[in-house]
Order: sequence, then structure tokens, then C-alpha cells
Amino acid sequence: MHEKRFEGDISRLRAPERIELFEVARVVSLCLEESEFNTVLDVGTGTGLFAEAFAQRGMDVSGVDVNPDMLVEARKHVPSGDFREAAAEALPYPDSAFDLVFMGVLLHESDEQLKVLREARRVAKNRVCILEWAYREEEFGPPLIHRMNPADLTGMIEKVGFSGTKIIPLAKLAFYRLNV
Repeated sequence: MHEKRFEGDISRLRAPERIELFEVARVVSLCLEESEFNTVLDVGTGTGLFAEAFAQRGMDVSGVDVNPDMLVEARKHVPSGDFREAAAEALPYPDSAFDLVFMGVLLHESDEQLKVLREARRVAKNRVCILEWAYREEEFGPPLIHRMNPADLTGMIEKVGFSGTKIIPLAKLAFYRLNV
């Protein structure tokens, strides 16, 4: 399970060029647009890059990751956060536990993408946001074969039963805002 798990140098996940590439501040603003949220779950939190940005906006932050080394790093950057070792396919929280659920470049690595989307919808009260690599070959990021085809992802989103979807193209990524 989790064959596509990140195995590289953790420190490079917070490199300035990566932060710029991910448009962290813009993505967080897009997540929070048109609503007021107090709680967020960062699924696949990694080093807590996005969790930290949500915390800086005054939100109560929780995060999960399958890699315990990532959680150590996340706790360094967001000491007030609640970080747990868990798979995106089996979130250890009750239904509607979070105002917002965020998944940053995680879904393409998941073994069971439909199950991940169902779990995100289950624990979200209001919104789920997904950040994924744009579906084109690039020098940076995974090969095209590992990226999410937008038509496939949209089909899964519809199958899970989200009430509304907004897709926003970014420079190197695609942002999906889903209403529960």
C-alpha cells in the first residue's frame, strides 16, 4: 500500500522555489474564499507547508500523513496543530469534523482515489479543496502517467456526490474547490 509515497529528502519539500511553485498563499486564499472557516484538516500534510499557512490565518489545524517522519517536521512548523499518522483512505475522525478538508498534491499518489474523496467528503462540514499537478508533462513534478486526468477526477468528484465544483487553473497546478 502507498507505493507512490514520498521517499526523498524531506528538507527539499520546503525549498523556496517549491513554495513559489505551489502558490501557497494564493491556494490558501482560494480555499477560504466566500466562507468563514475555523477548522481545517490537511490530508497528506507532509512537512505541514499548507497547515502552517492555514494556522497563520488563525485556523485550528489538524493533519494526517502516512509517513511519521513528515509528521515530525509538520509539528516543528505548527506546534499547535494536531498531527496524526493515518492514510487518506481511512481518516481517524468523525463525520463532519472539519469546516474544510485540504489535499495538496496527494490524490495522484493515493492507491484508492475514490475512497480518499469519500473520506474527505465524510469528515468535511462545508468544503473540500484539492490541489493537483496540471495534466501536462513538466520538468518539475511527477511524470504525466502519475498525474490526474481532469476528466477522470471530475467523474470521481461527481460520483462521490459533491454539490458544486469550481476548477481554477494555476501556473503549474490545478485547484479544485468542492462544496459538500
